[in-house]
Amino acid sequence: MTQPLPPGGVAALLRPGMNVWVGGGSNEPLALLELLRQQPSAARGVTFTQFPLPGVNGFDFTALDAEAELVTFFMTPALKGSRAQFVPMQMRVAFDYLREARFDVAFIAVGKRPDGSYAIGPNVDFAAAVLETAQAVVAEARPAAYLPAGGLAVDAARLDYILASERRPAPMPPPAIDAAARRIGGLVAGLVADGDCVQTGIGGIPAAVLEALTTKNDLGLHGGLIDDGGMALVTAGNVTGAAKTIDAKRHVTGMALGSDALYEWLAERPDVVFRGANYTHDFDVIRRIDRFVSINSAVQVDLFGQVNAEMAGGRQLSGVGGAVDFMRGARASRGGRSIVAMNATARGGTVSRIVPQVEMVTASRTDVGLVVTEFGVAQLAGKTADARRAALIAIAHPDFREELAAS
Repeated sequence: MTQPLPPGGVAALLRPGMNVWVGGGSNEPLALLELLRQQPSAARGVTFTQFPLPGVNGFDFTALDAEAELVTFFMTPALKGSRAQFVPMQMRVAFDYLREARFDVAFIAVGKRPDGSYAIGPNVDFAAAVLETAQAVVAEARPAAYLPAGGLAVDAARLDYILASERRPAPMPPPAIDAAARRIGGLVAGLVADGDCVQTGIGGIPAAVLEALTTKNDLGLHGGLIDDGGMALVTAGNVTGAAKTIDAKRHVTGMALGSDALYEWLAERPDVVFRGANYTHDFDVIRRIDRFVSINSAVQVDLFGQVNAEMAGGRQLSGVGGAVDFMRGARASRGGRSIVAMNATARGGTVSRIVPQVEMVTASRTDVGLVVTEFGVAQLAGKTADARRAALIAIAHPDFREELAAS
């Protein structure tokens, strides 16, 4: 039976040896975490698990107590110097892993609909997996104004404790789009045709791609994220979903991340449907979407076509995430394309992102069809090893081409 959070707050629910799930992204339960911050000794001996996102989630559970632990599938700048334990895992696999984890306690955020029912959103990527087996569920109930109309319904009987909160989802500042990103965005948009179904990620280049798609018609959206750029395309009529071979006229996402205006818009859009990573990132689902175009970024691409999307200088910057799930689904989709879009250089132009061999292989050379930098498009699919090498050198920064050719 659902009841208010007990006296003593979260400290009354936690004890050493427990495994605790904490919602991430735009579903991080901020008021619950504030209570935990005020009672740091409650974290002693507890292992927390979270999938945080950079620029949105900045809570380091290991800072609460010397005996608190954090397991994460994604590293962020806020976790630099943390004792967090990183687990490399693709999002589709992570869903099944979390289903089997059987957490003692799950901290989530929900909203209450006008009819009194509860739903989760605007991030549902792993919620269903955790709710299936968690021993106790502690829900932060946020204002209904920020609950997506297409959010994931949850039975009130599944919520053991409720904390009423006026906290809204953490907004994500708009990404900066520079001239190089706009050039890349234009090149990627040139690879997208009317009626294609598009997936993009977070950052300046994905934002530039969405900005450049305003000349396209009847696009579809299916992926792990919808942001302000996606909202703009739906509102303008560029994205209708009319040509989708499944989920026609529905915009499928696992999470929304962006401005307050985005969250308020979603409350009135039942056609934006939130589904877990077992659907958004599932190979068998994606391959049934004809002309699925996966657009992801990278830290490095090497002359074999291998992609490093997570590590630099021996340091874990992010995680495996969902890129490989989408790449492989796109390659299996009829007419689909797997695109990696990135700047040709890093560190103010002093380091090439196209390298002889990547530091860490996130995606294999068979996962990528096209690579785009501000210097052009490299077609890799169906090419010989020598042809792929030449195509990648041709889109590297001119200052590094001779060095790459000699490697």
